Amino acid sequence: MPIELETLKSLPLFRGLTSEQYQYVSEHGRKRTHRIGDAIVRKEDPGETFYMILQGTAKVSTTFSDGKEVFLALLATGDTFGEMSLIDQSARAADVITQEPTTLIVLDRTTFNHLMDSGSVFARNLLQILARRLRLANVRIQALATLDVYGLVARQILEFADLYGQPQLNGEVLIPIRLTQTNMAELVGASRERVNQVMVAYRQKEYITVDAAYHITVHLPEDLKRRCQ
Repeated sequence: MPIELETLKSLPLFRGLTSEQYQYVSEHGRKRTHRIGDAIVRKEDPGETFYMILQGTAKVSTTFSDGKEVFLALLATGDTFGEMSLIDQSARAADVITQEPTTLIVLDRTTFNHLMDSGSVFARNLLQILARRLRLANVRIQALATLDVYGLVARQILEFADLYGQPQLNGEVLIPIRLTQTNMAELVGASRERVNQVMVAYRQKEYITVDAAYHITVHLPEDLKRRCQ
C-alpha cells in the first residue's frame, strides 16, 4: 500500500526532504505488514530492499553451520535495516524475523539510490542513524565486559527507554515495544532464568512494572542508572 505523506514527514529518516522527494517516496515506496514469525530477510539472500519499521518488533540473528543461533539485535519502531547490502552490494548478513505483527516501509534499490543521489538530506539522516547504531554497539560491548547481569539488564532497559520511551504525565516512561524475558536474555547474553530473577527483583523494588503485552514502564530510572555503575 502507498505511504502517506504525513507518515513520512513524521519520521527522522525523511525529515527535511523537499516536496518533490516526499512525493517520490510516497509514490515509489510501499507499506507492508507481516505476521508474527515472518522472515523479512534471510542470511545470504541478495540485498535489493531497504526497510524501516513503522510498528512492531523484529529480531536480528544469525545461525552458524553447527546450528547455533546468535542473537544480534532487537529492532523496533523507527529502526532501519537492509541499507548495508544496498550500499556495498553484498548479500544479507543476518536473518530478520518479526516478533509480533509488524508494519514496514519498504524501498527498492532504485528508490533508495535515487534518494541517496538526489540530495544530501536523506544521506545525512541515514548516516546519523548508522552512527547512533555504531555508538550503541560500542556501549554494549563495554557493558558486557564490565557489568554483571543486574547491571546489563538495567542498562538495556534504560537504552530502550531512551530510544523508544514515551514519557507519561506522572514522569514515568513507557517502553511500548514487546520485550519478553527471552528477548532480554538474548540481548544481555544471560540465561532466561537468571534474567527472570533480575526482573522480579526490579519489580519488587518498584523500579519497573511489566504489563500483559510485555511493555515495560520505568518508574525509578535513577535507581536503574546506579545499578549500571
